[in-house]
Amino acid sequence: MNHQTLAADIVAGVGGKENIASLVHCATRLRFKLKDSGKAQAENLKEHSGIIMVVESGGQFQVVIGNHVGDVYQAVRKAAQLSDDAPSADDGEKSGLLGRFIDVVSGIFTPFLGVMAASGILKGLLALAAACGWLSVTGGTYQIWFAASDALFYFFPLVLGYTAGKKFGGSPFLTMAIGGALTHPLMMQGFNASLAGSSDAYFLGIPITFINYSSSVIPIIFAAWVSCQLEKRLNAYMPSAVKNFLTPLLCLAITVPLTFLLIGPVATWLSQMLAMGYQAIYVFAPWLAGAVMGGIWQVCVIFGLHWGLIPLMINNFSVLGHDTLSPLLLPAVLGQVGAALGVFLRTRDAKLKVMAGSAATAGVFGITEPAVYGVTLPRRRPFIFGCVAGAIGGAIVGYSQTASYSFGLVSVFTFAQIIPPAGVDLSVWGAITGSLLALIIAAVGTVLFGLPKERAKPEVKSGAKCWTADENTVLSPMTGTVLALENVSDSTFASGLLGRGAAIVPELGRVVAPFAGEIASLFQTKHAIGILSEQGIELLIHIGIDTVKLDGLHFTAHVKAGDKVQAGDLLIEFDRQAIIAAGYDLTTPIIISNSDEFLDVQCMARTLTQEGEPLLVVSREHKE
Repeated sequence: MNHQTLAADIVAGVGGKENIASLVHCATRLRFKLKDSGKAQAENLKEHSGIIMVVESGGQFQVVIGNHVGDVYQAVRKAAQLSDDAPSADDGEKSGLLGRFIDVVSGIFTPFLGVMAASGILKGLLALAAACGWLSVTGGTYQIWFAASDALFYFFPLVLGYTAGKKFGGSPFLTMAIGGALTHPLMMQGFNASLAGSSDAYFLGIPITFINYSSSVIPIIFAAWVSCQLEKRLNAYMPSAVKNFLTPLLCLAITVPLTFLLIGPVATWLSQMLAMGYQAIYVFAPWLAGAVMGGIWQVCVIFGLHWGLIPLMINNFSVLGHDTLSPLLLPAVLGQVGAALGVFLRTRDAKLKVMAGSAATAGVFGITEPAVYGVTLPRRRPFIFGCVAGAIGGAIVGYSQTASYSFGLVSVFTFAQIIPPAGVDLSVWGAITGSLLALIIAAVGTVLFGLPKERAKPEVKSGAKCWTADENTVLSPMTGTVLALENVSDSTFASGLLGRGAAIVPELGRVVAPFAGEIASLFQTKHAIGILSEQGIELLIHIGIDTVKLDGLHFTAHVKAGDKVQAGDLLIEFDRQAIIAAGYDLTTPIIISNSDEFLDVQCMARTLTQEGEPLLVVSREHKE
């Protein structure tokens, strides 16, 4: 894929490089903070072949790319000339409290999400190797790999200090230094001495409460915010000749003691209350917690709301040493994998089969956006089956009280991360059972009920004699489900202003001539065609609602204006699945535009119709 071309299109689609306040990315999405969201062209970006979906949530303009988002991110930064050291800008937009919270959380955690997931997977694989007796926990091989997997979590205050500093608009190296102070060996010695009861340290006469801040999350985020606010105010008053060193000096001298004396203890207490509160809810009904999270997780992912739970998971690891929330999400992920697998097994459409197969593969490794946006959600029922299966599997995982002992993206590797230090037990088997059951239920449900029955294309030859009708009858130009015209979502068609007729939701991607006549008009975008019958019926066939915005993409015309056609001649072919995946309603109004010249127009078809079956009939007595 040409990432430079895609990056240029994305930059243009978000309103140009001048409209970008900040940009980060997670596992599958580019997350823009725009200065003016009204300048973004979300609909145009959704139609781009290199973009899965566009979501506006939490004060962010999110462009879903897929597995290669990292390469596209670098190309976008180059195209928009974004500096790696530029702090996240605050455009002053007043979004809701939830939106601001999600924006802050995603901005702090997304820069190192990949490394954090890799560290968690490595720690899980080490637990599996130790449980199986492949490695000894006292051996050098195990200890080196454990240090590699644990370093990020142990020195969390440093990493979070850097990203929080950027997010809050301050110096990231200054806030990283504050994080380093929280894990400094002298402070750790003070903590160990306090445990032994021999600590008696004071700061300017104030007793110091020593706490182990390694692996902590919330204290450094609060400390970074305080430091950034102080830094901005000091810079506003300091002379330019001295502020480059005097501002950091005062920030360190004030914020670090304030963190150890007040911010740290209060934030630690909040961390413990948050973990204990979640634990109380979980213990009350773990199966119910599993059912709820398994059912709604993918809905949260669609709108980017899942970021609100990431700090809770990490805080559980810091306070409790394990997390029971992340295992509940395994069935939710594998439920969508099963739904995509069901579509793969059920469909005969070659393009959809390839899309579903690749989406299911990506989902196994925790990337469900291609499955959700490209396969299951556009077809509704597979997505619902995936969510229901996730709820059932989540209830089983919750009932088993499965816990994860290292953080990572929820994926097939999570099975290694849920192995307790004592070895495999019933909690592990419960997670495996619930997750596999979710995959199977979603796959079987989708195969049996998730897609409309696909019919073989009727063999219709040009001018075939089986296409017979009297001069008052319009044959069906499509195979599909018939709707009354007033049920069409577009009010212009539904009101009858353009004429009377019916609508069809097509099951095949083709339109054929409904009678013998002449092509009166063919739109340049090929989404609509007008035909004049030999008996004077003027018919408009409009494929889909608002499909003019596709500008001809996915449509192929086999005739041109002025051509003579016979009933059954192929007029237009269209990629049904691609248009649906692009978010368009394929309901096709079929309208007699000169209805006023006839006494009445009636729909002959029932719920379903085939090409060549009678669809409309006109009464030819002219109105007085």
